[in-house]
Amino acid sequence: MAKASAFAFLPLPARQLFAAAPLTKDTIIDTVEVIRVTGPFTTRPGVDHQFQAQPIHIYDDLRPAPYKDNPASGETTSDITQAYIRIRTKGGIEGLYGMLEPETVTPILEQLRPFLLGKDAMMVSALWDQLYRNNRHSRAGAYMMALSAVDNVLWDIRGKYFKTPVYELLGGATRKEVGAYGSCLNFSVEKGRIAPKAKELFQQGFIHQKWFMAYGPGDGFAGVRRNVEIVEELRDALGEDAQIMFDAYQSWDIPFATQWCKAAEKYNPYWIEEAFPVNRLESFVQLRRNTTIPLATGEHFYNRWEVLEFLEAGAIGIVQADPEWCGGVSELVKICSLASAYGVKVFPHGHNIHAALHVVASQSPEVCPLVEYLVYHMPYKLHFQKDPLLTSNGILQLPQKPGFGIEFDEAKITKRQVLTS
Repeated sequence: MAKASAFAFLPLPARQLFAAAPLTKDTIIDTVEVIRVTGPFTTRPGVDHQFQAQPIHIYDDLRPAPYKDNPASGETTSDITQAYIRIRTKGGIEGLYGMLEPETVTPILEQLRPFLLGKDAMMVSALWDQLYRNNRHSRAGAYMMALSAVDNVLWDIRGKYFKTPVYELLGGATRKEVGAYGSCLNFSVEKGRIAPKAKELFQQGFIHQKWFMAYGPGDGFAGVRRNVEIVEELRDALGEDAQIMFDAYQSWDIPFATQWCKAAEKYNPYWIEEAFPVNRLESFVQLRRNTTIPLATGEHFYNRWEVLEFLEAGAIGIVQADPEWCGGVSELVKICSLASAYGVKVFPHGHNIHAALHVVASQSPEVCPLVEYLVYHMPYKLHFQKDPLLTSNGILQLPQKPGFGIEFDEAKITKRQVLTS
């Protein structure tokens, strides 16, 4: 009776899960490791390496020459190495998450691992709070990215403990499948090459596409004009049925962004993303007053408090917090709650797909309509995984395996290194 009353506030499915699986010492964390896996991967070096505008491109000597694809380039196979975090409990439950950003490895092993050993892996909220409070630089940067990885792998452990996908632990699925917008990073934005690729993706099922601006203030008004031509070519190629979005990767200033928005409004972009760095809140506020194009940002938000500042200022209409960087599943769920209170949508930034997909699947479609899918990069990022969450039509079926369901494809691994320090 005590157990039932302790979880009375939870939905019935969650109460049944907890009733069926009482917590034991089997959930005590026994090992925290980073696994580096290496194996061959095939690429075409001459294509799909379009640069995006960068803040540093205001310097003439650091701004690259206009990009040109080389379709005649052949394939090259070489070894790649990726890192994953693995946490095991004394009862043999194993959580796995990745691939990791390289800068997270050191804080995971040197700062988070010693604290986690001997703790209860099921105490996800308490461990997040304790890890956050345990480092004076926790609010941002590599430490928060490492905390995000730990939080995600702890959710994987919870899913495996209760034998259910993570989205079920977050309240259950709100839809049978999740739509993905095609993030077109590194596809060429040369004149005449945009339209064929956009049409190809649209015909496959990617009816929502995000393209990346290649020009910024260092290119002068010609850069504005060229960025507008990218929008024109896309809209002409896809018609009015497609949803098109654009990413400036923090590289613009107010005059450049204002000029682009005025010229691009008639093509009805769904958003312009990261026109400025997130430390320039007032620039977002000013631009939002002067354009009808929705403003998006957030992949470089590291916590809910940064998001709240933008929401209170009315600076953006779309939040793009990344569960690999902003504090993991636990923090992204809080960010979704904040956004919903302000009538703002959340499209999680997606360097990886698992955490973002499970959160989106558990949220109202009004709050989280789509998940981001890096069309060119996902096969690389998921290369060492068995049954990777890939899509060729902009639709992701909900995973059914416990936790996040990440498993290594041993056939693709030629070398493995386990790091504990």
